[in-house]
Amino acid sequence: MRVITLNLNGIRAAFRKGFGQWLKKQDADLILLQETRIQPEQLTAEQTQIDGFQSYFSFAEAKGYSGVGIYSKKKPISVENKVDWLDFDKEGRFLLLEFQDLYLLSLYLPSGTRSDERQNFKYETLGWFRRWSSSLLKTGKQVLVCGDLNIAHQEIDLKNWKGNQKNSGFLPAEREWLTELFEVGGFRDVFRSLYPDLEMYTWWSNRGRAWEKNVGWRIDYQIATPELTASATDGSVYREERFSDHSPLIIDYDWELN
Repeated sequence: MRVITLNLNGIRAAFRKGFGQWLKKQDADLILLQETRIQPEQLTAEQTQIDGFQSYFSFAEAKGYSGVGIYSKKKPISVENKVDWLDFDKEGRFLLLEFQDLYLLSLYLPSGTRSDERQNFKYETLGWFRRWSSSLLKTGKQVLVCGDLNIAHQEIDLKNWKGNQKNSGFLPAEREWLTELFEVGGFRDVFRSLYPDLEMYTWWSNRGRAWEKNVGWRIDYQIATPELTASATDGSVYREERFSDHSPLIIDYDWELN
């Protein structure tokens, strides 16, 4: 099972840059998208009718903002895009597909860089996720969460960690949330489980030639239950083309999706 996750920074822009053509060559089973920045009536056949895939989307109320999606080769048992929390639901950050033995979530956590208000909303979202995921884990199914979490976990996960210790995305409370999630929260960081010491990033600022200098952050994740994590065989970040300010995170699992 090959799983790809990418923050598109706008689905229309990503497809103009060749994302759709690249997808056709990847032999993926599941493709999870964040920050689609599109409304239902704006989606085109190119974006929804990928050969061999079912497509699912969740939209923000505000135009040109947030939004997540999933392309799946298997048809799920159920699809959910609401969690009954209005402030969160209206931003289109959540899309859950249920399969026979797997729950798959495309998740786009908020950034707190714009204001204290948004940082507080981010903290509220982190608390909600711990409670919500704890209930989901009790179902006994495997769980795979893919997306832009807007948090770098350890010093190895961003180039300039010393200069970012007081910035949203690398704050102690955010990092501790991830630590607890991986140590006692029932999840594992799949990429880091495969490559404990590899410096690899998934997002680069558009300022200061960060892409060219590889001054990045690893803020995009595939996090999974321990059994599913143990089945991961290979992982990579694709940088040969640039579809977004993020790059695709690709992980292969010795696991059959049913």
